Amino acid sequence: MSVEPKLIRFNHNVLSKYNIYNSIFTTLPFDAVKKAGVLLPLFHETCEKGFKNGDDPTTIVETFFKKYQARRNKQSQINLIFRFIQYIERQVVLFDAIEDASFSTVNNMDGVGTMRNLKGSAQSEGKMEELRAFLEEFKVRIVLTAHPTQFYPGSVLGIITALSKAIKENDLQTINNLFGQLGKTPFFKHKKPTPYDEAKSLMWYLENVFYKTFGDIYNYIQDNIYADDKKHNDIINIGFWPGGDRDGNPFVKPKTTMKVAKKLKKTILKKYYEDLRDLRKKLTFRGVEDRIIRLETIMYEYSINLKYEDAISEKELRHELLEIQNIIINEHQSLYVNEINQLINRVHLFGYRFASLDIRQDSRIHHAVFTTVIDHLIATGGSSFPDNYHDLSEAEQIEILSKATDDIEDLEAFDDEMVRNTLKTIAIIKDIQKSNGERGANRYIISNNQTALNVMQLFAMLRIVAFKDDLTVDVAPLFETIPDLENAPGVMEQLYQNPEYMAHLRARGSKQHIMLGFSDGTKDGGYLMANWGIYKAKELLTAMSRKYDITAIFFDGRGGPPARGGGKTHNFYSSLGPTIEDKEVQITIQGQTVSSNFGTNDSAQYNLEQLVSSGIKNRIDGERNRMSDEDRAVMDDLAEVSYQTYKDFKSHPMFVPYLERMSTLKYYAKTNIGSRPSKRGKSDKLVFSDLRAIPFVGSWSQLKQNVPGFYGVGTALKKYEDAGEFDKVEQLYNNSKFFKTLIENSMMSLTKSFFDLTKYMAQDEEFGEFWTIIYNEYLETNRLLLKLTGYSELMENEPAGKASIEVRESIVLPLLTIQQYALKKVQDFEKAGVPKDDPEKLLFEKIVTRSLFGNINASRNSA
Repeated sequence: MSVEPKLIRFNHNVLSKYNIYNSIFTTLPFDAVKKAGVLLPLFHETCEKGFKNGDDPTTIVETFFKKYQARRNKQSQINLIFRFIQYIERQVVLFDAIEDASFSTVNNMDGVGTMRNLKGSAQSEGKMEELRAFLEEFKVRIVLTAHPTQFYPGSVLGIITALSKAIKENDLQTINNLFGQLGKTPFFKHKKPTPYDEAKSLMWYLENVFYKTFGDIYNYIQDNIYADDKKHNDIINIGFWPGGDRDGNPFVKPKTTMKVAKKLKKTILKKYYEDLRDLRKKLTFRGVEDRIIRLETIMYEYSINLKYEDAISEKELRHELLEIQNIIINEHQSLYVNEINQLINRVHLFGYRFASLDIRQDSRIHHAVFTTVIDHLIATGGSSFPDNYHDLSEAEQIEILSKATDDIEDLEAFDDEMVRNTLKTIAIIKDIQKSNGERGANRYIISNNQTALNVMQLFAMLRIVAFKDDLTVDVAPLFETIPDLENAPGVMEQLYQNPEYMAHLRARGSKQHIMLGFSDGTKDGGYLMANWGIYKAKELLTAMSRKYDITAIFFDGRGGPPARGGGKTHNFYSSLGPTIEDKEVQITIQGQTVSSNFGTNDSAQYNLEQLVSSGIKNRIDGERNRMSDEDRAVMDDLAEVSYQTYKDFKSHPMFVPYLERMSTLKYYAKTNIGSRPSKRGKSDKLVFSDLRAIPFVGSWSQLKQNVPGFYGVGTALKKYEDAGEFDKVEQLYNNSKFFKTLIENSMMSLTKSFFDLTKYMAQDEEFGEFWTIIYNEYLETNRLLLKLTGYSELMENEPAGKASIEVRESIVLPLLTIQQYALKKVQDFEKAGVPKDDPEKLLFEKIVTRSLFGNINASRNSA
């Protein structure tokens, strides 16, 4: 379909409906809602006019109260501000629900990138066999993480789902009731969730979306592309981090990991029980009914009690279902055979694990833990570690680690809790594999991986603690910073040259999992360099792995917005070319990306199919996506100039103070949206390296200065313009789909920037010059991206996406104004030396914290 109808569909099905339902929302029989609903349009208009006139947020807020609410006292004004915040949060929910309800109308579910379209193209071009061969070896894995990038509690997510359904059915009575429920349901959490709470809230998506969607896609592939009854490659699967990811999260204990694994198993058994309960009503035939009832009973009991005596294994369940299917085919005219086949497919896809639980920990923690363990082993005597182990070179230590055969008899023998927990976690991986199947937990990721020694320390400990005879765990180094990415190929070659490690890889199907961190890469090296650095690292890692006959499986730690490696991910994966291993697409999905891209059956199906087709498209377009030497040289240079520009910006003496005092950075920890601390170190002083990527990127987003998504791009492009060589960049843009995708994602970051909000900072004695540096880079990037693309406005090629962003930005404009007004008040209090516990100061800090919610939730279409 052409672009224009999509915009028309958006305006008709989303925008018009939002305006209608928003007006209904104001009629709710709650006094607070009514007052806020009547006054908010006036405040919104005051904000729009004020920013057009160059007013600052403080002037805008004060003008509103003076003009429309002059009789209100100070306390009454504050109360109204909180009501505005609550009202706007709920407007964002309403817009989310309407977009979800209209997803299949606005997006063409049979269009380019869908399975139907793929099949049609392959048939018309006589390439069905090629398509089948590709689907037999290609995999997409989405890995759900608990990274706190969305502020909706589970109760509100439930309302969004119910509201979407009611809007789809135009059920006004239910919509009214849900509006009422929404008005009464709190968004704010008074305490942080536990890691187990986070796991449970993400399991909602497993139960309510992925179970159905994954099954439907797999059924379609089996019925329409293979058209046989065989079980083929499980092309789509799920990874899971909550309860397994301990990087910087001291609250994830071994018992948490086990508890989550048990909950995952119980949840998938419950889904099988529900399917069997439905099948029982249909399969009422002789020789079948009793067997179905028996399975239904077993799954019901087993889902409640994992120690149920009459439980059957996954293999036995599958065998029994296949037997029943055969009886139906042979004796009952294949009645309901599709329904039983769908359950068999789901058992094939999810097993008894539902999702594969990844374990992750920082290499620095491992190093400290394993040093303690090795000292203990040496001290107890009879160890394979020599007394002078710590004095040996890295190569000699690796040699010893690769052959280590020690036993740790008592994991409780260590005084240090971190040592005990790390070792117990390894032991628990084996327990999970026994219960949920090997794929229940079979990957351990080492974040901040810098050396081959980091990998071999874990390799040795896995074998020493639990996997002496057969290591059924993939060790995955995570390379994040720009230097680590550059060193990655050398690290992997060192590992590939180790006979013991190579024997382990051969036993694991000659595959090496390698994770790459887009979020921290962007924070460290800026937008262009992070993406290009990872691209080049993947090329070199692919070549290095192929040299040793190993298939590299790349796992990308991508966030939602382009500033954290997100954006249009399917465009990214279809542009990689033949020099990067592409047997699998594995990406992290977090926060608002889960709810926006995978929150409903329609959006999940569409986006999963887009990821599958991106791999196929990359395979087809492989050679066309190969970059010429000339284009590579330009890309290299652009990334280098941008990197230097970003590094200079980062080292500006005002960089950290600006984030600390002018942004919402320090308020993230107060929102109670995630279980892990908002920074890594324990120091009170803010250190850049301790900053997590999420609050870092989020703080720039709240300021509406999306620095990590564009900074340095404008300066890099200007170098070519000044040298009269802009045509080289234009050639790169026209030739390289990869570069084009980066530019389009950066445009999204620019579209979501709004410098009028913080223009007042230009006059600040301390930070004025720094603000101006950012603003000038924004202007240059904006101007040069339009010049490069030939567009007259940003995102011109995506009018529906742009329209969605514009509506969302408009909804939160009053919220942003309130946030800046409150931040300025807090800054004034601090300059005046007002004590930390001053009640008025605390009140304005609370306004800043509360206003974070709607702003972040409104940004969910960032991926």
